[in-house]
Amino acid sequence: MKKILILLLACVCSVSNGQVKNSGYPINPVPFTSVKVTDNFWGQRLKASREVTIPLAFSKCEETGRYENFVKAANPSPTYKVEGFSFDDTDVYKTIEGASYSIQTYPDKKLEKYIDSVLAIIAAAQEPDGYLYTARTMNPEHPHEWAGNKRWEKVEELSHEFYNLGHMIEGAIAHYQATGKKNFLDIAIKYADCVEREIGDKPGQLVLVPGHQIAEMALAKLYLVTGEKKYLDLAKFFLDKRGYTTRKDLYSQAHEPVLEQGEAVGHAVRAAYMYSGMADVAALTGDTGYIHAIGKIWDNVATKKLYITGGIGATNQGEAFGKDYELPNMTAYCETCAAIGNVYWNHRLFLLHGESKYYDVLERTLYNGLISGVSLDGGGFFYPNPLESEGQHQRQPWFGCACCPSNISRFIPSLPGYVYATRDDEVYVNLFMSNTSVLDVKGKKLTLSQTTNYPWSGDIRIDVNPHGKQPFSLKFRVPGWLRGQVVPGDLYTYSDNKQLDFKVRVNGEEVRNELDKGYFTISRQWKKGDFVEVHFDMEPRTVKANEEVEADRGRIAVERGPIVYCAEWPDNDFSVRSVLLNLKPEFAVNNQPDLLNGINRIQTKAQALSYDDTGRIQAKDIILSLIPYYAWAHRGKGEMLVWLPQDISATRAETLPKAIRSN
Repeated sequence: MKKILILLLACVCSVSNGQVKNSGYPINPVPFTSVKVTDNFWGQRLKASREVTIPLAFSKCEETGRYENFVKAANPSPTYKVEGFSFDDTDVYKTIEGASYSIQTYPDKKLEKYIDSVLAIIAAAQEPDGYLYTARTMNPEHPHEWAGNKRWEKVEELSHEFYNLGHMIEGAIAHYQATGKKNFLDIAIKYADCVEREIGDKPGQLVLVPGHQIAEMALAKLYLVTGEKKYLDLAKFFLDKRGYTTRKDLYSQAHEPVLEQGEAVGHAVRAAYMYSGMADVAALTGDTGYIHAIGKIWDNVATKKLYITGGIGATNQGEAFGKDYELPNMTAYCETCAAIGNVYWNHRLFLLHGESKYYDVLERTLYNGLISGVSLDGGGFFYPNPLESEGQHQRQPWFGCACCPSNISRFIPSLPGYVYATRDDEVYVNLFMSNTSVLDVKGKKLTLSQTTNYPWSGDIRIDVNPHGKQPFSLKFRVPGWLRGQVVPGDLYTYSDNKQLDFKVRVNGEEVRNELDKGYFTISRQWKKGDFVEVHFDMEPRTVKANEEVEADRGRIAVERGPIVYCAEWPDNDFSVRSVLLNLKPEFAVNNQPDLLNGINRIQTKAQALSYDDTGRIQAKDIILSLIPYYAWAHRGKGEMLVWLPQDISATRAETLPKAIRSN
């Protein structure tokens, strides 16, 4: 732990003239603006986000009165009826954030002008001292029922005033970085200053913490952009006072001080945002107590509370983590926002520790439980992401509580920023997608071009083009799924005894090396024209859950590479819930370029149980077809199943015919 502290203190950022010199983390992510994605898989997602999701989110903000709230706040009246949610303002901020990410890689003057028009409305709603919360300001005499009678009165409960601040800051920084304009950043700074003046442990200040976390992450980022340490101090104050105010419940992770917490509890989105904020503050202050606490909590999630899809938050009761090993399928909540928070958290832990296990969880979440939350065309959304359905689940074009669609609109455009990272003369290759990128390695420019058909193929090529000869170490993540580890720990294990392998070639010559923290390292003097070829064996694998997971006993899941598969009704002319898999299943992989934007479909021989005309149970030989989990619910309502019965006790025959039941 002392070694980590020394590293962190050595890496704490310096800021001058508003320019960030270092993020504070020992490892630095390569910004998404430096990574031009040319990948078929992710290129389609990025295009859908740019052309459908972001415009849709803006249009819904207009249709549902989000903008009107700001107009009313600029001209308050006791006659206004305050409706909706107390956090509706954040849908506007999040969509601006996503649009700002998008225009950095795809400049759009028309969109930029539109954002400026929205910001003019937002600015007019801000009170003179910086306070900006339309749920109160539009009608101070009769504010939103969750807001309380005066500022901050219900901030630890349901007002979301600090939550609104957090998303405002995140959106404002993205907009400033995209455009160089400070019209949104000035609004956010003014509100942050208002909070910083009134909240704290100085005489006359109020000691309060956010009811819904995210301000901690945002304030740390605002410190990096402005160089004003008071914002970092406020972020740390929010964390250090948690568990010491009047709010002390599990739901909001306030049941005990953050440094004493060791289990993931309560609302999963709030939790993931708080753990991410703890990582940010730890990186910037060197506080290893935070690192120790979130390390224990991460172990708890990875070994006892993580869905195979990377989803977190088992129960709709409080959108929360359940007990250890409580991972139901039909009622799994797995909120899309929680999956996004899980990516944020694991990314930060990687930046702290440089271990591939965090990216193994990140990748699992990304390819499964996160992108399942948005349709392939970018216009339909899941709030929860269950692992089993009878047809009651369908994506929606929007929600009254619209946190998930607007969160998707801000996350997807930032995806290229998760591909690479650097530390001194080390270059980490963490995700595999076709792209061309320009990196800064010890002050020298380096161009990398990655070509692959991942996640359908395990073949990856990287062309290395330094400016002259350049010594550095290229570190490839060798995924856990290849190394025989579904996730760290024994929550899930492969049940097929397959041994996958990988090969690495440099300029056509095979190279061998021991893995270090899950990475294969190639250190050499690189020159223009050098290339690296990596081959990962990629076969269908069967996974079983720990016996403590009651919902998955007698069942297996099927995955190939980073993709978790499911059985869905359009591909099978029988009830997928009546299936019984062979004890030693064999799989065929078929490329289907015209199905669901192009997928690899998996098929296997199995049996389906049903009743005959006399009411006797019978087993029928069938071919079971499986599709990627992320692609389900695109072809109408019907059954879906991730965990497939392999023991007869776990399956059920198709419904008994009505004529037989009535006798």
